[in-house]
Amino acid sequence: MTDIEGKVVVITGASSGLGEATARLLASRGAKVFLGARREENLKRIVGEIGENAGYAVVDVTSQAGVQAFVEAARERFGRIDVLVNNAGLMAIAPMSATQVDEWDRMIDINIKGVLYGIAAALPIFEEQGSGHFINISSVAGVKVFSPGGTVYSGTKFAVRAISEGLRHEVGGAIRVTTISPGAVDTELKQGTSHAEAAQGVNAFYEIAIPSDSVARAIAFAIAEPADVDVNEIVLRPTVQDF
Repeated sequence: MTDIEGKVVVITGASSGLGEATARLLASRGAKVFLGARREENLKRIVGEIGENAGYAVVDVTSQAGVQAFVEAARERFGRIDVLVNNAGLMAIAPMSATQVDEWDRMIDINIKGVLYGIAAALPIFEEQGSGHFINISSVAGVKVFSPGGTVYSGTKFAVRAISEGLRHEVGGAIRVTTISPGAVDTELKQGTSHAEAAQGVNAFYEIAIPSDSVARAIAFAIAEPADVDVNEIVLRPTVQDF
């Protein structure tokens, strides 16, 4: 037995990247995983490869009702929820002067409101159970403002850290809260901007990216700690990343 084995872990943004890597790693260590994202074909493939200890439901984290239904589907499938990984995210890099308001709104909807919707859906379950663990994915851009270009993205990720810390303080005791703040990681996140010049810069920057498994291991570490240990924050980046 490990402190991961048998736990039910619910993951948003799980059709690729960090979410997929985390689901695969935790399942290999005995967890039951429930995956959510918009791309059903990816979810179906991943769950089929993991096996009977995995399930999925299509979810758009910008819909509060959709996130609620997703979390309820996870509990219906496995009987309880031990961990919610709020992983779904969007990184739309562009200078403020481009005034890409639609992308600002989208980042706020996914990166902030999506996390809040996950908390709203899972917190009553955790309180009823007397246990639970939120893992919220922020960014090194939530530790230091990434500018020019990433100012609004940084704002959303600073918000994730603030929400996580306030949540920890409010629900402490039986419910744990962890913020994971990765640097450049090889995922689809770098494809989130429509600003051509900014996209070129992001792609060049991400040449130093480390694998998604790096973050999955950090998540597994936080989950595996005993119930009386709350790993509040992990910041990780490529060794050569100076930002």
